[in-house]
Amino acid sequence: MKDPAESLIISLVQTPLYWEDKQANLDMLQGRIAEISEKTEIAILPEMFSTGFSMKPSLLAETMDGPSVAWMKKIAAQKKIILTGSLIIEEEGQYFNRLIWMLPTGDLGYYDKRHLFGFAGEDKRYTGGNKRLIASVKGWKINLQVCYDLRFPVWARQNNPLKSVEQADRFSSPEYDLLIYVANWPEKRIHAWKTLLQARAIENQCYVAGVNRTGIDGEKLQYSGDSMIVDPLGEIVLQCGAENNAFTFALQRDRLEEVRNRFPFLKDADNFLIGN
Repeated sequence: MKDPAESLIISLVQTPLYWEDKQANLDMLQGRIAEISEKTEIAILPEMFSTGFSMKPSLLAETMDGPSVAWMKKIAAQKKIILTGSLIIEEEGQYFNRLIWMLPTGDLGYYDKRHLFGFAGEDKRYTGGNKRLIASVKGWKINLQVCYDLRFPVWARQNNPLKSVEQADRFSSPEYDLLIYVANWPEKRIHAWKTLLQARAIENQCYVAGVNRTGIDGEKLQYSGDSMIVDPLGEIVLQCGAENNAFTFALQRDRLEEVRNRFPFLKDADNFLIGN
């Protein structure tokens, strides 16, 4: 039985990244995480947090046994938190923009970014994933996605867990309660970032947390941050602006249940199956 008052405390780590310099990024992020003085349960890092959004996977990729995943394991254990963000990972000759979900026990899950950003050539250098990852923490279900995935609402859509379209004449329960996006989203398209984060929250009646980087990358792209948390009605409850910092916020279970009970829109949603 879920405790209706139980909160989930998350920290959004918004920072510039050193271009293609893994050790500098890991050292910097270790300091930022250590500076989080409030109680927190999940620390969320930007997309490709160890390198920036690089199209040089053959030079920068690591395996799952590499130093960056080991660093995540160490930090999660030391801080007694869940640590998440995406890295460049190589497996069997293929490269993935892989989000790692690292538990303080050293156990982990991962999600490979499905929608690869063809505008920057990501689709030519990386392999897309085909499975979502929905994690569970304290009764909260969390859907984990990466940057460009934000533009594709079907991939994030709450769907009836019943497998058969013929069976699914009623929506039984939402698949998840929190949707997380880690990103390197340029300032020139930041209006889309803000708008789509709110849209995903409204249509899925969930909290949405988007974590973006700041600064200028090696391709001279400017990033304004604008990490944010949106509540299930689409209201912005945390707006980070351009500041380089870690921002901690407690998501409220009773707010989530209030919105879903008062406005039971999900039961009227279309049922569908997603193919590869």
